[in-house]
Amino acid sequence: MSAIKLNVIKPSVNNLTARVFVRAAGLDFSEHDVYGLTRSAEYLARAPSHLTPMIETADLPKGALWESCAIMQYLCNKHGLNDFYPKDPEARAMIDSAMFYLIGTFYPYLARATYPVLKFPQYPGEVGYSDADAATKEHARKQAADALAEPLEVFHTFYMGEKPFIGGTKPSIADMRLAATLEFLAVIDYSLPAWAATYMAAIEKSLGNAYSEPAADVRGYIDYVRAQREEELTGNKRDRIE
Repeated sequence: MSAIKLNVIKPSVNNLTARVFVRAAGLDFSEHDVYGLTRSAEYLARAPSHLTPMIETADLPKGALWESCAIMQYLCNKHGLNDFYPKDPEARAMIDSAMFYLIGTFYPYLARATYPVLKFPQYPGEVGYSDADAATKEHARKQAADALAEPLEVFHTFYMGEKPFIGGTKPSIADMRLAATLEFLAVIDYSLPAWAATYMAAIEKSLGNAYSEPAADVRGYIDYVRAQREEELTGNKRDRIE
């Protein structure tokens, strides 16, 4: 039996992060696709948040842990994975700050910009969740997409600077979280700045199959969504012509 049970839903930023990490770290894990099961009594007994990714291991106080960044931090601390999460307080502070900035600032914009297209549930209180008309929702979505450029540049100028990665010469857990997040911009045909495209290629080259294998699931889902959207647009145009 594997030491770590990783519960995931594959077409997800947060889940892609954890899936890449456990592979890159070479940890002893088993992966379980829990799509459609997170509201079951069995799952809720372990994770009342009903969130993924969620790891299960006997070493944890309650046997389970969710939130992708917390999972990576815990497993790095547990297994001494200093290459991904250095012990030096200043280096670690930059990685922590990058992850928290992503979660608190960049990701909310990304969710508002991509979730409507991905057909993911919207957050309560957001325009996309409301009874607003389609034009208003699309306007809000585009505003969120336009807002992505500023925080994205912060990763470039502040967290990376002249380094290839947030972690320096090698990808850190913050890099895994950022790269996984940027994967989802393809669904809205977002044009990444040149530095970000170079960064994504460098991440995949550095991490190899640990990145490309789980990323293929996300890319496949995005291709499916884009194809479905194209069919809808083509159908709408045909209806207007007829």
